[in-house]
Amino acid sequence: MPQWIIIVLTAAEVLLLVLVALFFLRLKRSEQVVLELQANQERLLQKLQFNAQLEQELVSSFAQRQQELVSLTQQMERRAVELNTLLEKAERITRSSLTLRQMVIQGHRRGQSPKALAHATGLTLDEVALILKQAQAGQGLG
Repeated sequence: MPQWIIIVLTAAEVLLLVLVALFFLRLKRSEQVVLELQANQERLLQKLQFNAQLEQELVSSFAQRQQELVSLTQQMERRAVELNTLLEKAERITRSSLTLRQMVIQGHRRGQSPKALAHATGLTLDEVALILKQAQAGQGLG
C-alpha cells in the first residue's frame, strides 16, 4: 500500500504543480492587462489634459473676442454720435435762411422752376416766389 500512497501523493504533487503553473500564467496575463490598462489610463489622462488646455485656449480666445467686440461697439457708438452731430450741423447749415436764399437764386439762374425749387429746398411755393421777388428787386436776376 505504501506504493499507492506514493503514487497518489506524486500525482497530487504533479497536479498541484500544474495548477500553480496555470495560476502563474493567469497571473502574468492579468499583470499584462493591468499594465495595458495603466498605459491606456495615461493616454486618456494626456488626452484629457490636452482637451482641457484647448478648452482653456478657446475660452480665453472667446473672452478676448468678446472684449474686442465691446471695444468696437463702443467705437461705433462714438462714431454714430459724431456722425449725428455732423448731420445736425449740415442740416442747420443747409436750412439756414441765407443758404436757402442762395439755393433758390442759383437754381432760378440755372433755369429751375419755382415749383422745383420749392420741392428741393422744402420751402413753400410762396416763400420761393418771395425770395425771387426780393432778389429781383435788390440786384436784378435777369
